Amino acid sequence: MRPDSFRPDFTPDSAFTAYAKRLRDLIEQSARTVAFTGAGMSVESGIPTYRGTGRLQSQYDSDKYASIEYFHREPAYYWNYFRDVRFPSIENAKPNLGHLALAELERRGILRGVITQNIDGLHQEAGSRKVLELHGNTRQYYCLKCGRRYDFREVREKVDKENPVHCDNCSGLVRPAVIMFGEALDYDVMESAHVWCLECDLLLIIGSSLVVYPAAEFPLVARRAGAKLAIINVDPTPIDPIVEFTAHCPAGNLLAQTVWHD
Repeated sequence: MRPDSFRPDFTPDSAFTAYAKRLRDLIEQSARTVAFTGAGMSVESGIPTYRGTGRLQSQYDSDKYASIEYFHREPAYYWNYFRDVRFPSIENAKPNLGHLALAELERRGILRGVITQNIDGLHQEAGSRKVLELHGNTRQYYCLKCGRRYDFREVREKVDKENPVHCDNCSGLVRPAVIMFGEALDYDVMESAHVWCLECDLLLIIGSSLVVYPAAEFPLVARRAGAKLAIINVDPTPIDPIVEFTAHCPAGNLLAQTVWHD
C-alpha cells in the first residue's frame, strides 16, 4: 500500500506491529479486497454492541423496539427507546480510526467497498462511498403514508413534542429506515453483497460476531469462492479456525497501523 499524505492523529501500539505487518501483506497480495463490518466496528466510536463484549445494557426489550409488528402495535415504545437510548448513543459518535482506515483504502483504490451490518452511518461519515447497508440505517426516517423523508435531527426535535412521531404533511406514522425483525432484507443490497463476496479474493471481517443470519453467511460465500479471510474481532467467532488471519482486539489502532505505516 502506497504511503499517503493524509494521516490521522494516532500513536502506534507496539503490540499490534506484527499483526499490522501480516494484515498489510494480505492486503498487498490481494487484487479485490472487500470489508464486512459488524457492531464491534463502532464500539470505539462510543456505540455499544447488542451482543458480545461491550454490549448495550438497556431497560428496553430488543424484541419490541426492533420488531416491525410491535412498532405498528405500539410505536411509542420505539420512539421512547430512540429518545432514551439510540439518540444519546450516536448523538456525538464520530468515525474512529477503523472507519477512517477503510475509507482511505477505498480512496486509494485498494478496497472495493464495505458491506456493513451497522445502521449508524459512520462509514459514510468517514468518507467511504461504496457502502452496502444490509440492515438500513438510523440516520434516515420516512412517513409510512406519504413517503416524506426526515433526517436524524428532525425526528429528534419532533420526538420531544410528540410520541409517536407523525408526518408534518399527512399525519402519517414516521418510522426509521432500518430493517426490523419481521421484515425482509433489501433484495438488491443483498444481491450486490453476494456478488462482492463471490468476486473478492480477500474479505476483511471486522467487529462482527458472525451469528446473525443471513448476513453471517457472506464470509462463507467468499470462502467457498476461494477468497482469503481476515478477522478482527474482540471475541472469537465460529469461523476463526478456517481463516488466514485472526486478531482478537479492537480494530481501530490495528487498521490504522496497517494503512498508515512508516
